[in-house]
Amino acid sequence: MKEELSILVQAQYPLIYLVTSEEERAEQAIAAVAQMKPQRRVFVWTVTHGIVEYGQPRNITQHNTVSPEAAIEWVVRQREPGIFVFKDLHPFIDSPAVTRWLRDAIASFKDSHKTILLMSPLQQIPIELEKEVAVVDYPLPNMEELNHVLSSQLEQARREQSPRRADSAKITTETREKLLSAALGLTRDEAEKVYRKAYVTAGRLTESEVDIVLSEKRQLIRRNGILEYLEEQGTLDDIGGSDDLKLWLKQRSIAFTERAREYGLPQPKGVLLLGVPGCGKSLVAKATSNEWRLPLLRLDLGRVYDGSMVGRSEANLRNALKTAESVSPCILFIDELDKAFAGSAGSADSDAGTSSRILGTFLTWMQEKRSPVFVMATANRVERLPGEFLRKGRFDEIFFVDLPNEEERKQIFTIHLSKRRRDISRFDVDQLAKISDGYSGAEIEQAIIAAMYDAFAHNREFTQLDIIAATRATFPLSRTMTEQVEALRKWAQQRARPASDTIAEYQRLEF
Repeated sequence: MKEELSILVQAQYPLIYLVTSEEERAEQAIAAVAQMKPQRRVFVWTVTHGIVEYGQPRNITQHNTVSPEAAIEWVVRQREPGIFVFKDLHPFIDSPAVTRWLRDAIASFKDSHKTILLMSPLQQIPIELEKEVAVVDYPLPNMEELNHVLSSQLEQARREQSPRRADSAKITTETREKLLSAALGLTRDEAEKVYRKAYVTAGRLTESEVDIVLSEKRQLIRRNGILEYLEEQGTLDDIGGSDDLKLWLKQRSIAFTERAREYGLPQPKGVLLLGVPGCGKSLVAKATSNEWRLPLLRLDLGRVYDGSMVGRSEANLRNALKTAESVSPCILFIDELDKAFAGSAGSADSDAGTSSRILGTFLTWMQEKRSPVFVMATANRVERLPGEFLRKGRFDEIFFVDLPNEEERKQIFTIHLSKRRRDISRFDVDQLAKISDGYSGAEIEQAIIAAMYDAFAHNREFTQLDIIAATRATFPLSRTMTEQVEALRKWAQQRARPASDTIAEYQRLEF
């Protein structure tokens, strides 16, 4: 960012909009740019103090410059080269007087080596200034900057400790790397605070304190409001069947490491899981987070839509994606993608084209993103899914998760029974697998739960017969929606990769 900002200032761009919430860090970069020839003085405006020269006490203000109009007028009257930083001007920028003064300032700045720099966490530009302003996003600290923060915190800890405990402020190279990776996506101030919090909590900084650092990322996600931070749930070994899919995911468990980059592997983009409802697609996404040791963020597209003003929904999506990038590497989970974007092609008639623009924004981001954000999406109704999602390049692979075959149903029964009872030798899983032909994993689990409820009501332990009775009392989705399941299966034969290396044994759904 510093290089781009320097180029814009040297090229005499009159108006720059710097999007950031890190004022102190951005001011230091601006001050460094101002030292380049011709040297420029730096002035900072706030609505509370008016214009103050950078580095001077706040009580040394320029006379009568608290109002934005008076401050811009003062800037126009200056003869010397300078960078004039206006903090949080966005609440006033739509005022006709402020907009006009900015346009007058831009016109007067030719060959004057003067630049107005608007600094704000929100990007708000009136249409009158769109052709005049250069927008710069100030990036979050990289590993090198975070390393300085961590070293500073460790040095401070050493000074505060007695000589006897000074060794506890030393950390290994491996621990340092993990602490730095955990803090990626935080601002410098957030990193400083969370490192102090970890040190105060444990009295030292070790690998075990990485979770405390990650807790700050959870707070970052919660503040966003559109993304939801999901806790790790189970492992891929806790899922019955889908062996090919699980192998594919396990092979990519180290895909975001530096060793993978050195080997020449590109960062994986994502995977789309199509299939029959209840066959474990969402469970796979949650287990992958645990397998890969990466944060799992769920994008709720229902929260994205906001009809309060034009463009607000698109801005919500961009902010959510930007937040996901800031905490990367991570997994971005979108459940039931087909429902989120159903009807987007004809949205011009229903929502003024908002859904189409949301779809376009998301597709462009998927195609062009460079940050290590792995997208895991699930869908049940492929006919509702926009064709753009199925094009090669959006996802690394499209998997079809079918109903489990007999061997996979044995695994599913074994997994769910083992979760509820230590000894499952009294159950005949072979028989249970045979009578549950056409049942999904979710339906098998619910049959076991129903059997337990029935036995509990009679104050006894549940048995094989209870499970058989509960299974036969259930109408599986493969029976109630036969046509839809068969259509999905037929579509996937030539267009998707099977999640399992075996094919379900049933061809006719007869029970």
